Amino acid sequence: MTSISEDTSKTTQTNGKATFDRLHHMFHADVSRPIRWRREQLTAMERMLREHSGDIARAVRADLGKPAAETMLMEIGLVLDEIRFVRARIGMWAARQPKPLHYLLQPALGWTVAEPKGVVLVISPWNYPVLLSLEPMVDAIAAGNCVCLKPSELSPHTSAVLAKLIPEYLDERAFAVVQGGPKETTELLEQPFNHVFYTGGGRVGSIVMQAAAKHLTPVTLELGGKSPVFVDGTADLNVAARRIAWGRFINAGQTCVAPDYVLATADVAQKLAEKISEAVTRFFGADPRQSASFGRIVSERHFDRIAALLPSPDVPGSGRAVCGGETDRSERYIAPTVLVDVSAKAPVMQEEIFGPVLPILTIADADAAVEFINRRPRPLAAYVFTRRSSTRRLFEREVSCGALGFNLPLGHLISSRLPFGGAGASGLGSYHGKAGFLEFSHIKTMVSKPTFPDTLELVYPPYGKAKQALIRTVSHLL
Repeated sequence: MTSISEDTSKTTQTNGKATFDRLHHMFHADVSRPIRWRREQLTAMERMLREHSGDIARAVRADLGKPAAETMLMEIGLVLDEIRFVRARIGMWAARQPKPLHYLLQPALGWTVAEPKGVVLVISPWNYPVLLSLEPMVDAIAAGNCVCLKPSELSPHTSAVLAKLIPEYLDERAFAVVQGGPKETTELLEQPFNHVFYTGGGRVGSIVMQAAAKHLTPVTLELGGKSPVFVDGTADLNVAARRIAWGRFINAGQTCVAPDYVLATADVAQKLAEKISEAVTRFFGADPRQSASFGRIVSERHFDRIAALLPSPDVPGSGRAVCGGETDRSERYIAPTVLVDVSAKAPVMQEEIFGPVLPILTIADADAAVEFINRRPRPLAAYVFTRRSSTRRLFEREVSCGALGFNLPLGHLISSRLPFGGAGASGLGSYHGKAGFLEFSHIKTMVSKPTFPDTLELVYPPYGKAKQALIRTVSHLL
């Protein structure tokens, strides 16, 4: 077992063109295509995570102040689950898939094969620096691709650990980790990768898509947005409060599918706010600053942005804190904060919060909630706490989003059997499990017809009266 002892604050820079050229050559040398090789690489990654889980958790804590338990549960554990799920199914997914052909072509056979796209660029974010680096890699490896990983410069300790471990455990011929900032990312995006997978904000996502368009490169964009929660008077408020608090404040609120704001009917809004406040105390104690279970904001810049969203007497409708509101810039600490009396025009409602602040707005009913949500960009997720089946059907039918959870936030993030992706401004494409395998594959269509008998004689020109009558018949024009 190799130990991580180097200074993880150092950043190595690699020439983007040279990296791409090397991986491109290795892909065309068929290094990554064999099914056995793919399974071996996934097994090696599994071993890497098991043998270095402590090193990885310490690196994530150095970057985000994240508790080791959260890293094990929501990052390392989920990658291991994905590895086990796809490794057992690669052979089945990569096998020929027979397809029926039109009767006019008979006798003939048709089938599809999933072939790897080539060299994949994965640009990962800082908020889940292990999960969102390695889980896309798992799916890309399963599909038979070579992979270049560009981890975030905002989580330098984790990026350095991945840059050290991946070449030690995985086949160096087929994988590369490029550290650095916007300069290195820009240089990589100038290369003609066969697929680009980006997780992050919409502004940079647009830049990634424009860069990929120059090479007609397909992209997967896992973005974000303001994921709403609707709660009505039929919900079990005790359970709803605990689950909403967990989903909002895990990783100090820095989760792309975390509940971003709550729409609650007037009969439960205040009571729900108080119960979420109680759940915060239950989870993190009377002073969350002292809790080993509560993380920190990733940088001072992000701290300043989130702090500016807190209530201010100078900003009407900016809300009132039921709990939290305390900040400490020197520690990048923002207390878990629940707001009520928030206006839809308040600063906290104008952008994705991506931090430990939860505004609760009062709404008339489910119909008004659906209208409120649909007036805004489509979210990455939406959550509903209700016992009414009619309300569930309403949201399922009327709200377009990446995923919809009933009485459960973040649940779809945890399953390899469910595609994960956004809709509209919240993302493009999806992955996890088979969806991820297909995302990184080209599905090639194959047909085969024997040369005897040549049944196409029936439709070859010249088109006499008999053939014209036959063609009109088979074209359903008679």
